[in-house]
Amino acid sequence: MPAPKPSTLGPLLPDRFRSPRGQKRVYLPNFTLTLLRTPFAPPNYATFITPLHLNKLDLKDYLYNLYGVEVLSVRSYVQQARVRQDKPGARLPKARRWYRPRALKKMTVEMPATSPFIYPKAPSDFTPWDKEMQERAQDAREQEQKAMGPMGPRLPKQDGKTLREQAEELLRGRKAWRPGWMDWDLGGKPKGEVGAGVGL
Repeated sequence: MPAPKPSTLGPLLPDRFRSPRGQKRVYLPNFTLTLLRTPFAPPNYATFITPLHLNKLDLKDYLYNLYGVEVLSVRSYVQQARVRQDKPGARLPKARRWYRPRALKKMTVEMPATSPFIYPKAPSDFTPWDKEMQERAQDAREQEQKAMGPMGPRLPKQDGKTLREQAEELLRGRKAWRPGWMDWDLGGKPKGEVGAGVGL
């Protein structure tokens, strides 16, 4: 049996086994990364919701090339969704037909301690975003969906309560009845409207 030939490999260098950084070229990425608010994590850790096909090297290259953020390590885990009956969007969910929604993948990256990232505080005044009107619109949509559902005819009507209160006010003399046509002029416009009675 011939003796094995001596190895021609040179000395092992530590840089040879380091993961590549910033070498994968990605043009027009079609995925979305969601940064989560993690108030209990250290300032040099950040958590993202990523697509299932995204791996650790992709996330490191993405953050380095786009934002110039150096990532020391990445930890990822896949969170399975709860099993539910039938597929979402079904009008009448069928019994014993199980469906598991798509899983959720989260990645936590560790950044150098010299460049921490502090998530901005949540605003206390939501007036510039008109949050109150959006909440009222959301409540109105939910009430309309309940009224259009199978239990809609059994739900108490909101208009009936309003009419009952108006009738009680009229009977007790708190309000005087006034027909609606008295608030309109002959031109078909409400009285006091801008442009009413102005000839051109």
